[in-house]
Amino acid sequence: MSEDLLYEVKERTAFLTINREAKRNAISQEMITAFLDYLDRADQDEDVGAVCITGVGEKAFCSGADLATTLGKEGEDRLAGARNYAELLKKMARFGKPLLARVNGPCLAGGMGLMLSCDIVIARNDVFFCTPEVNVGIFPMMVGALLYRNVNRKKAIDMVLTGRRIPAPDAENIGLITRAVEPERLDEEVRKTLKLLTSKSPIGIRIGKEAFHSMSDMPFEGAIDYLCKALGRAISTEDAREGMMAFIEKREPKFKGR
Repeated sequence: MSEDLLYEVKERTAFLTINREAKRNAISQEMITAFLDYLDRADQDEDVGAVCITGVGEKAFCSGADLATTLGKEGEDRLAGARNYAELLKKMARFGKPLLARVNGPCLAGGMGLMLSCDIVIARNDVFFCTPEVNVGIFPMMVGALLYRNVNRKKAIDMVLTGRRIPAPDAENIGLITRAVEPERLDEEVRKTLKLLTSKSPIGIRIGKEAFHSMSDMPFEGAIDYLCKALGRAISTEDAREGMMAFIEKREPKFKGR
């Protein structure tokens, strides 16, 4: 497996750490392959209730694609990397367990795609976010699809047309991230959030995430009908029965993921 991405499981969380500090945690093709494999491993591991994605050091959470590795390529070879990245974004969108991004440094370009694909984003309040592709004559195509679904249209088009930097507090205000916290509080906030996420019913979260993302582009009445059926699936699980019984009996539920 690639050394560009580290994988560790502790306290019911799989930690995926981008390990290219000297390259500002730029995305390599080996890293994308490892991401795909590790996400499959985490999804199949019953001892994993959530996944946390972060980067080594403080230079960057992720600075996007490693352009030095694509400059010498032409045609289909140059597009191969983009297609692999697209597969990763689609896999993250379908992932059945909570994804949390611990943003420890600036987040740029393709790194924005990784960050926006996570369900919860907790960032240091002294970092920034940007899509600078326009500055080198290209455009954040796939990242744009995620921006459009996370912030309003005017904010999204402003980011991709100007490439300007968005400070973390402003990113929180426009809905780009979940929370911006003081640097010294980052790890504690991440730990507390992961503890909450991993205490929930795995099957309830999986059904809920699938429903949440599937209904997002549906017309209202269709979404309501779809969600009603999804609720039927959720309340028929063993975990739902256990959760409701635990509530009545005033005790902590013991979820089994069934």
